[in-house]
Amino acid sequence: MAAPDRPSIVVLGGANTDYLIRGPELPVPGQTLEGDMFLSSAGGKGANQAVAAARLGAEVAFLARLGSEDRADELLAQLRVEGVNTRHVARDAKQPTGAALVMVDGRGRKQIFAAPGANLHMSGLDVQSAGRAIAEARVLSCALEVPTEAIERAARLARNAGVKVLLDPAPAHRLGKELLSMIDLIKPNAHEAEALTGLPVEDRDSAGAAGRRLLEMGVGAAVVSAPSGVLLVSDEGEEWVPHFAVDVVDKTGAGDALAAALAVILSQDGSLFEELPFAVAVSALATTGFGAQAALPARRTAEEFLRSHSSGG
Repeated sequence: MAAPDRPSIVVLGGANTDYLIRGPELPVPGQTLEGDMFLSSAGGKGANQAVAAARLGAEVAFLARLGSEDRADELLAQLRVEGVNTRHVARDAKQPTGAALVMVDGRGRKQIFAAPGANLHMSGLDVQSAGRAIAEARVLSCALEVPTEAIERAARLARNAGVKVLLDPAPAHRLGKELLSMIDLIKPNAHEAEALTGLPVEDRDSAGAAGRRLLEMGVGAAVVSAPSGVLLVSDEGEEWVPHFAVDVVDKTGAGDALAAALAVILSQDGSLFEELPFAVAVSALATTGFGAQAALPARRTAEEFLRSHSSGG
């Protein structure tokens, strides 16, 4: 699949090799358990989101930093197969490509131990080299796997060019007012929302409280994931979409799928209020297969799923 020369979405984030083991239960400290499945695959929130957006029909460029070993070559090859523009993926001769150890239990719950490697060495020069691509895009989508300084520089380039900025605030930590003020849409899960606002998220009402706090902190809008559903909060109001009932195999990548779908909606000037169910459907489908990228759905699959569930099927 040919990569786009002028992408509508630029994804800034991390790329890892994921090593996944599934077993009946997750181990506790000091415990060794036997798993029933192993998979080595491409991962990282940024790479997952780039692939997810491409499968949803968007023209996507990926801005990241990898090592120089064979694992990096494999990750780049996979991105290109998906039609993602990798022109702005830098190679690091000193740092290894990121890696993540992922454990998944029988209910799809996960634990992840990541070694970021080259992801943490993205520089302002890396971002500046992609300045034209960012300025010509419609959406810049970022995740916190790379240095905050790189995200701030990219967000500033985007804002100056009138490009919408989406932030997936993972891994969770507090952010400064300057960065938050440049975010058009932030997409935290319950843990990340609490890390940002200090407010626990347990249901629709508490998700609303956290979302409104995020607006007070400077973001344009927030999509907060709670245990039972997803809430959009903006100055125009709120929209709640319960989670779809699916057979959950592995929740790894579900949040990335949601972020990618939101980026696609923004890139097409769609209404988040009207199209939030589509984004939640994409996220649900991403939990039905093992591995972060394996179950990321194509647009037609997500649309058919949404139609069948909207009609009570």
